[in-house]
Amino acid sequence: MNNTRQIKTFIVAMVLAGIGAAGYASFRSHTQHAYLALAVLALAAASSRLKVKLPGINGNMSVNLPFLLTAVVSLSAAEAVVVTGASTLVQCWPRKNGKFNPQQITFNLSMMMFATAFASLLAHAQWLAAIGPEMRTPLSVLLGAAALFLAQTVPVARVVALTEGKPFTKLWKELAQLSFPYYVLSAGVTSMVQASGSHVGWGLTLAVFPVMFGIHRSYRMYFSRMIESMQSEVLIKAAGAGA
Repeated sequence: MNNTRQIKTFIVAMVLAGIGAAGYASFRSHTQHAYLALAVLALAAASSRLKVKLPGINGNMSVNLPFLLTAVVSLSAAEAVVVTGASTLVQCWPRKNGKFNPQQITFNLSMMMFATAFASLLAHAQWLAAIGPEMRTPLSVLLGAAALFLAQTVPVARVVALTEGKPFTKLWKELAQLSFPYYVLSAGVTSMVQASGSHVGWGLTLAVFPVMFGIHRSYRMYFSRMIESMQSEVLIKAAGAGA
């Protein structure tokens, strides 16, 4: 089986997983939060356009994760999947003069729907109900963040490995190392929003947007310098080889 066929097979598998996740979300639901869902949807969609290029990997990272994690922890599974699906479409939509890539959008949408449903399943596990509220929310955030981390990084590393013909394990380790601090940071931000929400209201979620904008700027500068450093090393090695 050549790489092209493997890529198509993997994308089909991801689509089926995404459809299964959507079906799961439609049957499994708890209390609906329409206004909060709309607010989180708007913020997740807006922040999804704030992307940074990952050095050494053919991929981008969006800074909408705290809003997606908030959706997983605070909303029903169906609402969380809708929020994730809409923000993913906004994230993948090509910029001006950009090319529309149906295959990439289909993969990203399916992967994110599956990741969200998986995260919601863990964040709202029945055994968490037996734990006191002081520990329940932090554990829900931790489990949701861990699920999103695995369900996003593993498929992305796999499809990049198939596309570029590189070792999957090496790619996943690189992707995990680059993105893990961001998942930890997002879990911390989400935990603070969850802890403060009952006291100051869910309007606090709005304050997270400028924070994520600042994080986007910091990541963009850091990764840009890393990419420049990597390019300089390549040029130095090329010059040395040609000497």
